[in-house]
Amino acid sequence: MKPYDERLTVPRSWWLMAAGVVALLAISLLPLGTAGLIAGLVVGVAVAGVALSSYGAARIRVVSGALVAGDARIPLSALGEARALDADEARAWRTHRADARAHMLLRAYIPTAVRVEVTDPEDPTPYLYLSTRRPDRLAAALSARPDVA
Repeated sequence: MKPYDERLTVPRSWWLMAAGVVALLAISLLPLGTAGLIAGLVVGVAVAGVALSSYGAARIRVVSGALVAGDARIPLSALGEARALDADEARAWRTHRADARAHMLLRAYIPTAVRVEVTDPEDPTPYLYLSTRRPDRLAAALSARPDVA
């Protein structure tokens, strides 16, 4: 089995936008004096850092006979075909072709994805939609598993 590990970090442009918002916050507190400016910077940087880091902390891993996608851990034996989706297909599967019962680890800033069938008859989830920057590698890692009897 090919190992796979990806963290769905936010793009650098989001960090730049957050820096701009923090700067505007600090400037708006300037009438309160230097202490207000510094407090605005410290609080703004802390809040923006925690928010962006936690949103971008989602990971997709194929480890120990399981797919770990965000908070979900699914045994590979419960999964069927994994299909890499290009940007157009991914957009279709997260909009008009989406099933409300599907488990989606969706990050709008990542245009490509993998769609993995769920074959467990006890699980009402029809498929997993996983945003990934490397859909071919993830699909290959999921397809390379040894058949489970």
